[in-house]
Amino acid sequence: MTQQHPELSQEQEYILFAYECLEASRVGALKIRDLTSSGPGGTFQARLERNVFDENLVHRLEQLELGNAALVFGRIDRVVEDSDQVENFHIGRLAVADENREPVVVDWRAPVAEPFYRATGRDHMGLLRRRHFVVEGPKLLALEDELFGEGHLGVGQDDGLGGDDPRQGLRGYSTLLTALGRNRTGQLGDIVATIQSEQDEIIRSPQSGVLVVQGGPGTGKTVVALHRAAYLLYTHRFPLEDQGVLVIGPNRVFLRYIERVLPSLGEAGVSQVILADLVPDVRFGGRESSNVARVKGAKKIAKVIDKAISDRERPILEDVVLPVGVGFARLTVAESVHIVKAARRRYHRHNQARKYVENEVFESMAATVRSGADAEDVREALQGTTEMRAVFERMWPLLTPAQLLHDLFGSKALLKLAGSGILPESDYVSLYRERSSSIDDVRWTTADAALLDEARFLLGPRPRKGGKIDDKDEIRTYGHIVIDEVQDLTPMQLRMVTRRSLSGSMTVVGDIAQATGPLAPNEWKDVLEHLPSRKAPRIVGLSVGYRIPSQIMELADKVMHAATPGLRAPRSVRDGDESPLILSAPSQDSLLAQVVERAQVLVNRPEAGRVAIICPDDMVDEVSTALDVANLAHGRAQAAGLDQNLSIVPATLAKGLELDDVIVMEPTAIVADDAQGLRLLYVTLTRSTRSLTVVHHMPLPDAML
Repeated sequence: MTQQHPELSQEQEYILFAYECLEASRVGALKIRDLTSSGPGGTFQARLERNVFDENLVHRLEQLELGNAALVFGRIDRVVEDSDQVENFHIGRLAVADENREPVVVDWRAPVAEPFYRATGRDHMGLLRRRHFVVEGPKLLALEDELFGEGHLGVGQDDGLGGDDPRQGLRGYSTLLTALGRNRTGQLGDIVATIQSEQDEIIRSPQSGVLVVQGGPGTGKTVVALHRAAYLLYTHRFPLEDQGVLVIGPNRVFLRYIERVLPSLGEAGVSQVILADLVPDVRFGGRESSNVARVKGAKKIAKVIDKAISDRERPILEDVVLPVGVGFARLTVAESVHIVKAARRRYHRHNQARKYVENEVFESMAATVRSGADAEDVREALQGTTEMRAVFERMWPLLTPAQLLHDLFGSKALLKLAGSGILPESDYVSLYRERSSSIDDVRWTTADAALLDEARFLLGPRPRKGGKIDDKDEIRTYGHIVIDEVQDLTPMQLRMVTRRSLSGSMTVVGDIAQATGPLAPNEWKDVLEHLPSRKAPRIVGLSVGYRIPSQIMELADKVMHAATPGLRAPRSVRDGDESPLILSAPSQDSLLAQVVERAQVLVNRPEAGRVAIICPDDMVDEVSTALDVANLAHGRAQAAGLDQNLSIVPATLAKGLELDDVIVMEPTAIVADDAQGLRLLYVTLTRSTRSLTVVHHMPLPDAML
């Protein structure tokens, strides 16, 4: 790569012209929007069409707001089919046209742009040249050309690299290294300019079915999944935009970290959530042991919840006799048994059957009134009485998911009734927790989200006045779902996600070697058995590590092979400038002192980027206090994400993040604190793009020696 490329100034002029066209499009869209927002007049159809048109314009305007992202990042030259003419296309973040509607920039997702990512020396896909731009916004810094055809090496041919060298076959290698060498910003950036062939194949793969992407640390699996979501929305805009795309992340720190990727690709309407966000009307923040989380995550708990609902569908204990007019109405135990059984047969969802139970009870009671009262007379006379409310509360109470589980977990008797024969006694007893005085005081745990969702599905929405069901009370489905760090989801959580899939279309990404959940899988079939199976799943792998220098991967691989002996580690494409630094502290106090000293060195380096101290979860306060004493500004990842130059990251929240420099504290404590401790340590050791420091007082785990 050289800044003296003979066509540098020419390409710079073209890029500036593209920005002018983009601004003209934005101004034009604003003018049209002003014309369509003149007032509420006209027919209903006209107003509806105007609103739809306005929504499309708003989406277009969102696309046109690039921020600091580069508009144009490459160009391809190819021979026009059946002619000797050469045509070229500039590839960019979104499509831009000039005033004559002639294309100036081609959207990276368009079919014509595919050779920019896929062409190799063996299959140049009609290309003569592929040009990579190194840009900062509209400023062109450098060019890199790859030439194809006879007499040119191209990509993927014998370039002197060994067959096992991970650099072989990479496109725009110098451009890629430039991008990888930039400091982190605390937010995940898109890779639209540097997508490699194996990544592009995944991004452009067919929508249908479940696609599993196995990728080790630094292979880009997260950005590949997000780019795939953007590609599918571009390719299947209708109906996918209406059906919705859902992205599920492992925690809020991670969501904050990835939140700008899709908007930078022109897709601002995608829902990005953690599982708890999908459960309405409750508050989270509770804690529980890993053993309880394991019990709640196993598939058998669904049967316990189903049984707990059935246990609330009961006949009365003794006949009920109540006055109606000048006579009496009676509901016998035998008749209540019949009504409950009939309701169970007729309805699959509990709350849906309540109206039927009420009608049948009043019909039955009306038949016992000698004065000839009908069911409506009995309903009018008795419905609001304390006695009848007690009857329905006994026979078929209307329940919310929170009410059901609050009652269940707060009663050892109900737990035994629901869990006996399904779970071992020790498991269902472990679910007991002291009942709160008010359901509003309950702080539900992460594992509770899937159980509340299961109850919501089985109970169904509570009927509103007039017996109507509000659509927003139903569980929403999506046309495509992306799950990141899927290896950490329990069977119940996977069941929760599957419930939201409209057609079984999913992209799920993860790494078995990084599985640290309460029911960590050992192979992908353990995950796939709980996901949609309408079409055979596809499992693809990312083999090249782009983010992590080879020196760091060498240390991390030792831990990975000890934690998951059968898995293959990704191959790093680059060497770092520093080998991992391991510092031994003679005492706990000196441990903190060494961490602070090393952090000061890293944040004060001329090339300082984002620095993180990854520590055992229970050491966050200690580390923060030590940094305060040293007047070292910092943030806590739980509260501020990675917005600060120096952040403290609990080990359990490190997954999926990337930083320039990382300090890992007390590896042995990280291993001891988690059921999948070696896998969690592997996660912490693979977060850095530049330097890794390990500071310890306790002896290092054998896997690191």
